[in-house]
Amino acid sequence: MTLSIRNQLPGTVTAVHPGEAMATVDVHLDGGQDLTAAVTLDAADMALTPGMPVRALVKSTEVSVATHLVEGLSIRNQLPGAVVGLTTGAVMATVRISVPGGELTAAITKDAATELGLFVGSDAVALVKATDVSLATD
Repeated sequence: MTLSIRNQLPGTVTAVHPGEAMATVDVHLDGGQDLTAAVTLDAADMALTPGMPVRALVKSTEVSVATHLVEGLSIRNQLPGAVVGLTTGAVMATVRISVPGGELTAAITKDAATELGLFVGSDAVALVKATDVSLATD
């Protein structure tokens, strides 16, 4: 299957926590970070079990960017790295952030990229809500 989602990080399920309608799935990424995905119970029923290899999928429009780790925020996933690519258009910018074990691309506004002072080589943190993480199995 070919996907248009460019952000794909490999990892392993470490825990599944079912709730009434959703489940949270803890994933240890191959780069050493931990990630949380919130999926429907139907999706969790695809036999997600601890030890199972998965790919965490995140659309670039669902990745926010900060210049440092942020406290007091409901966003569960904060992946620190460095900007390795920055393309700025008239309105939008794409920011490529190298994180251990992979790379994430964020689509943000040009104004946000300017206000954050982003440049190739600058520190950046990719922020992803757990509900914006999909999981794929092989």
